[in-house]
Amino acid sequence: MTDPDPLLAASTDLVKRMAEAGLKLATAESCTGGLVAGLVTEVPGSSAVLDRGFVTYSNEAKAEMLGVPMALITEHGAVSRPVAIAMAEGALARSRADIAVAITGIAGPGGGSAAKPVGTVHFACAARGQSTEAEAHLFADAGRAAIRADAIRVALQLVSNFTEILKSSSNSDR
Repeated sequence: MTDPDPLLAASTDLVKRMAEAGLKLATAESCTGGLVAGLVTEVPGSSAVLDRGFVTYSNEAKAEMLGVPMALITEHGAVSRPVAIAMAEGALARSRADIAVAITGIAGPGGGSAAKPVGTVHFACAARGQSTEAEAHLFADAGRAAIRADAIRVALQLVSNFTEILKSSSNSDR
């Protein structure tokens, strides 16, 4: 029998692979409000993987908890590539994790603009010894829950990609 929840199945697989590789995760979440960290902790054995999660919904929280410069938020907006990168790098620097993922976006139903409509979400993933990667997605405005679920899916995939990179570089060091 397969798990009917694809997000939980993806989280279970990720926790297993990260635990096998001895890797730790930190999350820096804005529009998902801690849902990625929460989903990871649904998996038995996740304590071997999840170091910590930062829920930084406000701009002040991003600055205070993750060290995101307020000038960066003012210049680019909280929902932007530079802020997502700063969030991921800040989470990595303020944790014992090997990989940190950041999510900042507009889940709606309000808050969007012509330049950044509802469904705009920026992601970044940082890992020790690797270049930080960032990407943006414009998810369909199918409601807040759907946008947040889509964001969780992308975040898990980014962490999964970095897990494979770190596992490969670890294996090549042997």
